[in-house]
Amino acid sequence: MSRAANDLGSAGLEVEYADMSGCEIAASDIVKLTHDKLSTEEVSASVVCPSCGAVSLFIGITRNSFEGKKVVELEYEAYIPMAQSEMKKICLDVRQKWPSVKHISIHHRLGVVPVAEASVIIAISSPHRSESLEAVKYCIDTLKATVPIWKKEIYETEDYSWKENKECRWAESRQK
Repeated sequence: MSRAANDLGSAGLEVEYADMSGCEIAASDIVKLTHDKLSTEEVSASVVCPSCGAVSLFIGITRNSFEGKKVVELEYEAYIPMAQSEMKKICLDVRQKWPSVKHISIHHRLGVVPVAEASVIIAISSPHRSESLEAVKYCIDTLKATVPIWKKEIYETEDYSWKENKECRWAESRQK
């Protein structure tokens, strides 16, 4: 990603579905890639619905070490149009597997993410907890496996390493 892409700010998509759950708010999928700091409160609030008794969250946070090396920050890059498309596919898959899911919100940060800040936040609401918990796990696992977002770990020594997700499907095909 070029430095010019950093000027994009945030790129988000919202898709609404016909209401089938009795909630006065139509079902929605929110997909957002942004260089701004992520807000757990914003993402969580975006999926709240009176007919849903569960909101499940996943928050991926930059940790301070990896394999004995001190990490000072992560840097994420993405091919935004393809990343958004893949994230929307994940939302569609969730809706097919868990039809009772009401709202889905996936926010991923791009650019520099310091230690202890969120890189990704996923929130899903449903009438009951089991569906939203299962859907959140599926969502993060599938995101890591299919969405073209690349992560660079920057260490205290100023060395860095581009990281490949173990779940990444295209990485598996290169190893064969």
